[in-house]
Amino acid sequence: MSIFRYTASIDNTIVNAFQPNLTTRGTGANCGQADIVEVYSIYGHAPMATSSQASGSQELSRILMQFPISQISADRTSNKIPASGSVSFYLKLHNAETSKTVPRDFALEVFGVSQEWEEGLGLDLENYKDLTKGNIGSNWIKATKTTNWTSSAGAVGGSYLTGTNDPKFKQAFSTGLEDLEVDISPLVEHWIAGTRSNYGVGIMLSSSYEAYYSASNDTDVTPLYTSSIINNTGGASTSYYTKRFFGRATEFFFKRPCIEARWDSTTRDDRGDFYYSSSIAPAADNMNTIYLYNYVRGKLQNIPAVGTTGSVMVSIYSGSAKNSAPSGSKLKLCGDTYAVTGGYVSTGIYSASVCLTAAATAIKTLYDVWWTGSHDSPSHTKNGIELFTGSIKPKTFGATTDVREPTYYINISNLQNRYGPRETARFSLYIRNKNWNPTIYTKAKTTPEHVPVVSASYRVFRILDALEVLPHDTGSDFSTGLSYDVSGNYFNFDMRLLDPGYEYGFKFAFYDDELQSWLEQDEMFKFRVVDHEY
Repeated sequence: MSIFRYTASIDNTIVNAFQPNLTTRGTGANCGQADIVEVYSIYGHAPMATSSQASGSQELSRILMQFPISQISADRTSNKIPASGSVSFYLKLHNAETSKTVPRDFALEVFGVSQEWEEGLGLDLENYKDLTKGNIGSNWIKATKTTNWTSSAGAVGGSYLTGTNDPKFKQAFSTGLEDLEVDISPLVEHWIAGTRSNYGVGIMLSSSYEAYYSASNDTDVTPLYTSSIINNTGGASTSYYTKRFFGRATEFFFKRPCIEARWDSTTRDDRGDFYYSSSIAPAADNMNTIYLYNYVRGKLQNIPAVGTTGSVMVSIYSGSAKNSAPSGSKLKLCGDTYAVTGGYVSTGIYSASVCLTAAATAIKTLYDVWWTGSHDSPSHTKNGIELFTGSIKPKTFGATTDVREPTYYINISNLQNRYGPRETARFSLYIRNKNWNPTIYTKAKTTPEHVPVVSASYRVFRILDALEVLPHDTGSDFSTGLSYDVSGNYFNFDMRLLDPGYEYGFKFAFYDDELQSWLEQDEMFKFRVVDHEY
């Protein structure tokens, strides 16, 4: 599983906008329980409070949002998500349709919040009359019931990490209807490492899109709750009203704001797709990666003699007279060596890359022997610990006189009708060439022919309304990629990503090297996530 979602734990919209009377600002308003969060800028909506202020009034809205970093840290400690540099963290907010106008051609910025704040109990996003209730909750002025914001801009509108070494993030919006999705990995890694305290993020219009406003000094904006002390001389003299997103209180399961962790967890085990090296193939395709899976009492465990930092040696042998065991001397591998060094992949899993040229009469069964120690000699020595012996049925590359047009038959061989809402399932795919046409003379096999697809991806959608829950992620994260081993392609899927009580479907896409594009396959596979545990 290479996608985890962490839903926002608290959120709020803070504003300095005028109430309907156009004289009193809603700087004391709290919207912590609203199911919508919004960001906007309004220019020139109300007359200025004093003659010394520049023409035009400024009204702003910003979003505060915090996430359970302790859970992310715990998942990393337990190796559920990989180490820093091997995983990306995306802040995701979903556009909320509204009858109000939507701004176009603007940009939002995301900053880390620099001090603790409270969510609050307010709901009113229209008139801003839900003042911080019970003296609990953040607003434009206050971070908590006892603490004002400590920003350099007069303690209003939040306090943010804006130092030279503090990351900030930006996304442009063209139509104004787009979702927000930005990679905030540097900030999340700061939170996990403890180099920055987790007070969440602030989301606001870039300063050039927030309205122009300049006060000559702070005394011009007294009292604080009826005016503003934000100075933005480089801002806009037009309005950007209003960009709304679904908040954490929304009833829509898939619209909740979240941090989504994505990484490539695919395993490409060539044991079932092992090729002898050939002059007609590029060097990369002549290399085969094979794996060792160390299961102890049904659970993957690290090999004590290797651990996570040690190395294993892999040698290749021909078979005995009955082709039932390795025999003779080690076969010479590409690079004029008799052994290659493998290493740790993840808990209980080790891999090694091997290149081997076929003999004049190609050996039909090869045996890979995994050792500790050093074994770069032809002789069958055991100066280390022999860990595992496997078997390989190698293939040979061959050119053709016609154009390959691959089409496939696909089936999920272990698909069930129903899954529990907290279940993590492994789906095994059977894939073969659709034009495979056995004859009555074809020898029957207990294991049917199958074709492992090197680059394959899945997506998930809800059957009821075709809502795309997880799109194909075929970029650098490749979080929806399929692994493969000697038994074929497979992937793990966490049902907690889905809203229980609905039917869902899988569809698959394969990468075509000749077309240099992904092709989605026709087959669809349905299943239901029940809304209770059995």
